[in-house]
Amino acid sequence: MLDAHFWVGVALVIFVGILVWAGVPALAAKAIDARADALRARLAEAEALRAEAQALLDEIKGQKERSDKLAADLLANAQEEAVRLQAEAQVRLTEQIERRGELAERRIATAEAQAAAEVKAAAAELAAQVAEGVLKSRLAGAKTDPLVDQAIGQLAGKLQ
Repeated sequence: MLDAHFWVGVALVIFVGILVWAGVPALAAKAIDARADALRARLAEAEALRAEAQALLDEIKGQKERSDKLAADLLANAQEEAVRLQAEAQVRLTEQIERRGELAERRIATAEAQAAAEVKAAAAELAAQVAEGVLKSRLAGAKTDPLVDQAIGQLAGKLQ
């Protein structure tokens, strides 16, 4: 009377009853809870790693901003230094040109003075020779006197 479906159902109920009596659902719940706890721990770890990575990223961004600012400051200082050095070089060049101009003017003045002195010396020499010639010609007609000849010789020496 009882067919096979009935006995399969009864066997299934008995089997489920044995599983419940043996504590299989509690074990399954524990396994699921353990798995959930492991997943929560991994999620917490992932969240901590994400927070740490975000902190590192923020720190790196801060360092980059400081580095960019430092680089900009260094570049500005280098440009200011280049402008200052260029101005100093310009001043030194101007001073050097002025010094060389003054030196050239002094050399020219010295050369002019030397040339004037040489012209004066040549003129004095020529005047002395002319005077000596005139005196000799005037005295040649007159009686030669050794004292007069000696005086003329000394006069020629003094005019030079």
